Parts: sequence; structure tokens; C-alpha cells
Amino acid sequence: MNQARFQKQRRESARREKAKAKQERREARQAAAASTDEAPAAAPESEVLAELAALHDSFREGQIDFDEFEQRKHELMAQLDG
Repeated sequence: MNQARFQKQRRESARREKAKAKQERREARQAAAASTDEAPAAAPESEVLAELAALHDSFREGQIDFDEFEQRKHELMAQLDG
């Protein structure tokens, strides 16, 4: 086998390995994105609204601070959207 042919085979082999690694990274990213896109199970609307009302009462009475109120409110609203 001459030198030029050997070098070409090495380049082609490296190109295939690089393409395979790229495909594996792409599949891993897609799998990770699919697992994070799964929404939590949606609770019945009446339960979520009752929890939201209780959350407002807790905030109004000073039992929780504003940051916790906002975080929990967004979680409950996400359940309504889901």
C-alpha cells in the first residue's frame, strides 16, 4: 500500500469516527431534552385552585415570604397549564 492511499484511509477513518461521535452527542442531547420536557402529572383544577387560594392566604398572613410565594405560585400555575 502506498503512502498516499494509507493517509487517505486514515483521514476517512477519522472522519467516520468524528461523525459517529457527533451523532452520539446529538442523540444524548435529544434524550436529555425529552426527559426535561416531561411535565409533572396535572392535578385536578379544583385542587390546584384550592392550593393557590391557601398559598395566597399564607402570604397575606405573613407565614411565607414573597420569593417562596412566587415560586410556589409558578409551580401551581404550571400544573394548571399542563
